Amino acid sequence: MIAPRSLDGVTRRAACLPGIRRSEARAGDWIIVRTRNSSYRILCLGDGHYCVLGGWFDLRGLSPATTTIRGCTWGGTAIHTDLIAAPGLYLEFGNDVVTTRIRQVQLLRSPEPRCLN
Repeated sequence: MIAPRSLDGVTRRAACLPGIRRSEARAGDWIIVRTRNSSYRILCLGDGHYCVLGGWFDLRGLSPATTTIRGCTWGGTAIHTDLIAAPGLYLEFGNDVVTTRIRQVQLLRSPEPRCLN
């Protein structure tokens, strides 16, 4: 049985999505996003900004571009602002670019800084 689309249902479903959340990404981490039509390489700069290469930005000759990420949508106007990217959803950048449906996401951690003693 398919649950009716309601705000409560969408909210419950969003909490269980296997994706990359803002709280998981830190400065220096790379996020690889493969959509139906493109691939994006996203470097987390910190303070909510990202350096983006690939996809729409390459096609327009704008790579690398510094922008924000609004979050992910299901293809409509409801946006999950805590998610950077999740399979099955659409990534929305701060410059109004919306990707095609995300197929795969990967978080590549930067090495953690170490104290030199």
